[in-house]
Amino acid sequence: MSLCAVLLSRRSDLGTKAERQRHKQSKSLLSRAIALLARRDHSRAELSRKLARHIGEDEDPSELGRVLDELGRNGLLSDERFAGAVARSRSQRFGDARIRYDLRRFGIADDLSAAALAKLGGSEAARAREVSSKRFPGLPKTAAERAKRARFLQSRGFSLDSIYQVLRGRIDVE
Repeated sequence: MSLCAVLLSRRSDLGTKAERQRHKQSKSLLSRAIALLARRDHSRAELSRKLARHIGEDEDPSELGRVLDELGRNGLLSDERFAGAVARSRSQRFGDARIRYDLRRFGIADDLSAAALAKLGGSEAARAREVSSKRFPGLPKTAAERAKRARFLQSRGFSLDSIYQVLRGRIDVE
């Protein structure tokens, strides 16, 4: 039986709304963490922030670290896997600078961010061309169009080198 099925069967076993509320308050940190990870991957820092709200005054704060360590040992929590997934999903719309910023916001170390960006297929300039071509067809004809496209790509986190390559129509395929 899958983890989700077990969690759903537990919920249906509880009858009234008050019983469900009491059970929700008494859930352990581990079960909360597993429920959050069942929805989507989280970084260690992000999961720690979410679980810290549920530590009671009578509970030991070091329990949170033990829970996170256990999840990491079991392969349920991995910053490297999370960084790779975020980088892959955002690479279709954003440049390296924006992806690096988002990963830092999630609490991912800079070396893991760099490794995740290095694993992305294709160059940043090629990705910038794809993003630009979806919004603007062809090459810019006037200085105003060039400036508008440059601002758009820069707001998406692409480097100036990549932007200049796209605006000139010279993309080096790696």
